[in-house]
Amino acid sequence: MLLRLSVAFIFLAHAIIRVTGGTVVRFGEYLNNKGFVYGTPLVWGVTVYEVLGGVLLAFGIFTKWLSAGFIGIITLGIVIIHLENGWFVGEHGAGGCEYSFLLIIALMVIAAADKKK
Repeated sequence: MLLRLSVAFIFLAHAIIRVTGGTVVRFGEYLNNKGFVYGTPLVWGVTVYEVLGGVLLAFGIFTKWLSAGFIGIITLGIVIIHLENGWFVGEHGAGGCEYSFLLIIALMVIAAADKKK
């Protein structure tokens, strides 16, 4: 439960700072520059998913489905953002994919621990 709550908090925090920090449009423009046609609506979709999914994940509702969706979002983030920055995030690099990889593993553990059918 602690892992599930922690991961849910991470997604909620990312969504909240994206909205309150006013970076939705900027991130949407970044995606447009990467070849996406509707970057800003896509970012809003991800943000809403992070808020609703984060709350539901915290309560243990639809855990497997939400984890799969979050894994998809993170995987896309690795491909379009983090992979080109290498593996490391902190001391030995910037913007790499190690943190995203850890979130994917955490979501797999959360989904596997869900005994609901």
